Amino acid sequence: MIHLPAKRLFTKALATACTALSLVSFSAHAEWPDKPVRVVVPAPAGSSLDVIVRGMAEPLKAKWGQPLVVENKPGAGGTIGMDAVAKAAPDGYTLGIGFNGPIAFGPFMFKKMPYDPAKDLLPIVLTTSQPNVLAVPANHPANNLREFVAWAKSQGNKVSYASVGLGSSSHLSMELLKTTAGFEATHVPFNGSPPAALSVAQGETQALLAVEPALLSLVQGGRLKLIAVTSPQRLPSRPDLLTVAESGFAGFDALAWNGLFAPTGTPVDVVNRINADVNAAMNDVAFKQNMAKQGLIIGGGTAAKFKAFIDSESRKWGAIITKADIKLD
Repeated sequence: MIHLPAKRLFTKALATACTALSLVSFSAHAEWPDKPVRVVVPAPAGSSLDVIVRGMAEPLKAKWGQPLVVENKPGAGGTIGMDAVAKAAPDGYTLGIGFNGPIAFGPFMFKKMPYDPAKDLLPIVLTTSQPNVLAVPANHPANNLREFVAWAKSQGNKVSYASVGLGSSSHLSMELLKTTAGFEATHVPFNGSPPAALSVAQGETQALLAVEPALLSLVQGGRLKLIAVTSPQRLPSRPDLLTVAESGFAGFDALAWNGLFAPTGTPVDVVNRINADVNAAMNDVAFKQNMAKQGLIIGGGTAAKFKAFIDSESRKWGAIITKADIKLD
């Protein structure tokens, strides 16, 4: 039995030890980062995700005193790269830029994923979003979305639409539009924007939802015309282009988005530090200008807000994927 004075000494020593351990832990986190931070990009060099991360590299290096090391890991719809993030040490030195596909769509399209986005990845901050625009052949009789929907309904099952790939935002946004507007169209997937856009320009398919920069050359060349945008607000670059919601389909909202993630278990203080510094980096003038050129809308906000957004997106797109019975394996 420990006598009272000894008990007090033991309790005091234990408290001191716990305090010391807490200080050591806090100090270790407070010193983050003391080495380069790796950011996994689940897409090729030169892609929009790659441009976003590299655009933040200098502002973050100035804040952290450490460089960002970009590691491109494309493949399997983004799941290869995000799996590498999910399985990395949760110490704040491995981050990843995830997007709709391997975060909100994948769990509903793949029979099995190598990671669970909701359990294995920690949302840090929404980086950017980008709407799709609805393109039709330049000689199409419809000049706005209302006219296109009326035309599509008159064609029965003869309408086909292109997408930039099975299970892409381009694909799912059109499935949502079909459901919302009540018309039928057959999906024709392509490997990327160029062949998909060309199929519409040549009249092989009758419509495509894709990001505006990918369609610009064909629009400027008079081979495609744009008749709607999927964001809640109009595009600054095209103030006369009506949104889907403005065209009679209230509440319609379909964005391609991306954001930074860390492995689950990464210390909260490190996550908060990254969140604050990335928010600041995205306010950098050069970064803003660069994103505007890409047609990207800068995100930001808290980690909690980003998580709530992802949960909402997962519910919305999960229902669309299930209804359309879209499977990738």
